[in-house]
Amino acid sequence: MKSDQGVLGIFTYLDTVTDAVKELKNNGYEQLKVFSPFPNHEIEDVMEESPSPVRYFTLFGGLLGATCGFGFTVLTAMSWPIPVSAKPVVSIIPFMVIVFELTILFGALSTLIGLLINSFVRKRAPITLYDPRFSDDKFGIMVVCPEDKIKNVESILKSRGAEEVKFDTVEY
Repeated sequence: MKSDQGVLGIFTYLDTVTDAVKELKNNGYEQLKVFSPFPNHEIEDVMEESPSPVRYFTLFGGLLGATCGFGFTVLTAMSWPIPVSAKPVVSIIPFMVIVFELTILFGALSTLIGLLINSFVRKRAPITLYDPRFSDDKFGIMVVCPEDKIKNVESILKSRGAEEVKFDTVEY
């Protein structure tokens, strides 16, 4: 089990939080967790997190569903042809209902599978430091760093407007 030091800075204003995150990222600290009393796009932009890979599961499932739906209907029509007048046995338009339904079904199921896989596999920063004020009116930045970098992180947080800085050992 790996053990590092967690440093938590508590802030009042959003601008100071975004400035502190930028400064920490510029100094090479990548293991950051930001606590906010409300969702905020400015924090998301500063954190520069990559988009979720779940969308690729959805795309793959949708394409697989469309392929299965089209293959199922065409192979069924070819195996048991019912010729009606001069119409073709394999007609695309009526098959689109099954193609659409299987696209939605496979896309939804693969999204669920992708969500479950990514929620269990994804690397998470430990949350041993948490302040109940983050649910009310304060912002927080938790930085996981080696013990020799604690003073540097503390000085960055205080220079950017942290009202309070807490320390704790985190294990993950």
